Amino acid sequence: MAVQKHSERKSPSINTAKVIKKSSRSQTGRWLWFWAGLTGVAMVSATAGALLAVSLSSTPLMQAELSPEQEAIFGKGDRISRGSLKLSELTRPVNILVLGVKVLTSDVSNPPIGSDKLGYHATINSFEGLSDTMLLLRFDPTTKKLAALSIPRDTRVEVEGYKFNKINSANYRGGPALSATATSDLLNGAPIDRYIRINVQGIEKLVDALGGVTVYVPKDMKYQDDSQHLYINLKAGKQHLNGDQALQFLRFRYDENGDIGRIQRQQILMRSLMEQALNPTIVTRVPKILEVIKSHIDTNLTIQELMALVGFGVQTKRADAQMLLVPGRFSEPGEYSASYWLPDKDRIATMMTQYFNVPTEGMQAVVEPARLRVAIQDSTGNDTAVQSLINSLSEAGYRNVYVAKRWSEPLDVTHIVAQQGDGNSAQTIRQALNVGEVRVESTGNLQSDITIQLGQDWLKRLEQIEQ
Repeated sequence: MAVQKHSERKSPSINTAKVIKKSSRSQTGRWLWFWAGLTGVAMVSATAGALLAVSLSSTPLMQAELSPEQEAIFGKGDRISRGSLKLSELTRPVNILVLGVKVLTSDVSNPPIGSDKLGYHATINSFEGLSDTMLLLRFDPTTKKLAALSIPRDTRVEVEGYKFNKINSANYRGGPALSATATSDLLNGAPIDRYIRINVQGIEKLVDALGGVTVYVPKDMKYQDDSQHLYINLKAGKQHLNGDQALQFLRFRYDENGDIGRIQRQQILMRSLMEQALNPTIVTRVPKILEVIKSHIDTNLTIQELMALVGFGVQTKRADAQMLLVPGRFSEPGEYSASYWLPDKDRIATMMTQYFNVPTEGMQAVVEPARLRVAIQDSTGNDTAVQSLINSLSEAGYRNVYVAKRWSEPLDVTHIVAQQGDGNSAQTIRQALNVGEVRVESTGNLQSDITIQLGQDWLKRLEQIEQ
């Protein structure tokens, strides 16, 4: 179905070279565009030498200044790539911290001239605010896998010098270095080799430069906030979104899972971008892509390192791209003075060992089938098929099976989602059912260990058995 556009003309953004921070109050929105930007650049890596000066290959693309002590936090300057711009490659596993930042005129003490006459809170070209999105990416050339760990912005951590706080405050209080320290402490000492901060003003431009993205919008999304000129009006169904519409898809906040729901939409969008990345027409979009990256990204990656990362990323198979979520739970009303995502230390330890090579003394044992929490999200609309799946799982020893909210997108192939990162258990279920594909991501039911998003292939298998 077509996407409905708001009738008002979109207001222009405001740019400023420097802003002074005033408020640390949380802003809505969540911005995952590192992957989009790198994907676009990767498509043109063969022509990068003609577009970027070789003399810049070893210069970090930084727009912020770090002290020597802050610089030392990020891998102590160790090399992560080798070769030319055109043929650069990773030399070792690398952990990249990605921060998506949004700053409004109301967040600063000295807003741009004329902003007080706008009548609304406009976005500013700055990297100094709360981090609405936090990701730890691991590019591992030894295993040829890519792991993306989403860190909820409300995760309760001890921010160095500021006691316990929400982790998204670290960038506001101490920039990428303090964010890296807080992230490493949360994740059992995982090293942070580089950082990328993304300015949200460039999101719409970047998606448009990439030619948009096709996703399935799970339900009608409608929201209006005149104070920010935020207008969301999307209809349910599969559609190709331009930059503004992709922002609407990510910024919508009114669902039962709150910020975690937005993380799930991030992962859906990531999958879609990966599947659409290999498009020859992207070559014609090179100038726009590079301009957006130059204007709206702050990173201590060099151009050579950037090209090595994107070259690795586009060669990664979908099955080798693993999207995770920091294990935890929502805080209960009255449990703390603010609402938090409370991290589960034991499950974090297991996840970090399995996907980020962080040693831990007590690896969690393989979960027995009878103890696994298996959720079923039906996309077929066939109650008989759902019951037959429950019966098959019971026969295979799975006792803790329940039916969750249906999956709105019609699926041809069943998704067996390793919601908590347990890919081995998901693979065992796939072998038992003999249908579907395993996906290590967090798009399933939050309370489950494994979520089965039932597709048409299960119906076909039932027909074959009956014959």
